[in-house]
Amino acid sequence: MKNLKFFALCTAFLSLITLGACSGEKGEIELGAEQEKAMSERLAPAGEVSLVGEVSSAPAATSSDSSSRSGDDVYNKSCKTCHGAGMAGAPKFGAPDQWTARIDKGMDILYVSAISGFQGMPPKGLCMDCSDDELKAAVDYMVDGSK
Repeated sequence: MKNLKFFALCTAFLSLITLGACSGEKGEIELGAEQEKAMSERLAPAGEVSLVGEVSSAPAATSSDSSSRSGDDVYNKSCKTCHGAGMAGAPKFGAPDQWTARIDKGMDILYVSAISGFQGMPPKGLCMDCSDDELKAAVDYMVDGSK
């Protein structure tokens, strides 16, 4: 018991000495103009907030936009990671036996699952820049390729 107390006391003492040695910096750190500018750019917010009265009259993005990605593109960009290998319970692309029960529930259920997430699948399959129509096209692509 006496040795245990001595060991604990020695450990505490060595810890205090180590912490004291690590806190040897005194004073402020001075940055050069370039360093200050680089730090400000790194710490700047990623976007800006617009209040209702400040919103410009830019046209709203629509799902019929010509830059819309195909189901194949969305699948290869975002879905293939899990559905290509069947990871975390995801139905594997091209495996009809894994898709039949899901298809039987209806396409609307599959669309909602893809957009909102389902069990281990996060919302939108983490394709946050995908529109709902692009996600539906990806679901259609996976279903068509798995029948």
